[in-house]
Amino acid sequence: MKLHTLNTGYFKLDGGAMFGVVPKQLWQRTNPADDNNLCTWAMRSLLIEDGDRLILVDTGIGNKQDDKFFSHYHLHGTDSLDGNLKALGFQRSDITDVFLTHMHFDHVGGAVERTEQGLRPAFSQATYWTNERHWTWATEPNAREKASFLAENILPLQESGQLAFIDAPEGQQRISTPLGFDAFVVNGHTDAQMCPILDYRGEQVVFMADLLPSVGHIPLPYVMGYDTRPLVTLGEKKAILTEAAQAGYRLFLEHDPENETCTLELTEKGPRLAHTRPLND
Repeated sequence: MKLHTLNTGYFKLDGGAMFGVVPKQLWQRTNPADDNNLCTWAMRSLLIEDGDRLILVDTGIGNKQDDKFFSHYHLHGTDSLDGNLKALGFQRSDITDVFLTHMHFDHVGGAVERTEQGLRPAFSQATYWTNERHWTWATEPNAREKASFLAENILPLQESGQLAFIDAPEGQQRISTPLGFDAFVVNGHTDAQMCPILDYRGEQVVFMADLLPSVGHIPLPYVMGYDTRPLVTLGEKKAILTEAAQAGYRLFLEHDPENETCTLELTEKGPRLAHTRPLND
């Protein structure tokens, strides 16, 4: 197995929303805000080469929404999904599987493209993987998350026949997948988000998605205001970050603007940052 980091660009979100009830004087130490209280965040995907499979985990925000939509998120940087695929010698048609941790627009927007013929999956040869609980949650959205679940990012996947479901029973935190790796299933940020667990170079690498957006979110109470069930997130973080510290997992950070991966250690205050480094350093 080979893993590759794919940076798809950067965007900005309100710092207070990203850190919930935590005061700005604390979170700005790790994530400084601009004059509008906006912090920069990465949209970092993962490419997995495993035998005959080339698996993409999450797809970034894409480019098919209008200027008004993108004006809210201040996209910047020179990275792109296509550009970084090309740098590795790949193109979209090489992707065999797209694993979607969840279907918020900054994770699934690049899964669908807009063409003269209409909306279609951006990866024509790929199977797109989610689970039935999250699919129902995304296609029948609550008022709080409705702005994050955009029909144009989601419905074309089903209409194309390229959508497949992973079995993620309610109440089961760790599941196996048809892609040869396990995943944690967590429900605090959104229902049935999946975080892949990969055996790589003698370590277990966990793609943390929005369970742990950045190293600034490691302290347990640092829970995003976007989470639908913050107390559930708190319990999930405690269990999984404690396990990660004890077992030495390497945590892949999708949104941290500076750090690709980190490891944790247990302290009297709970899990804390031990080390950071690029995935393939």
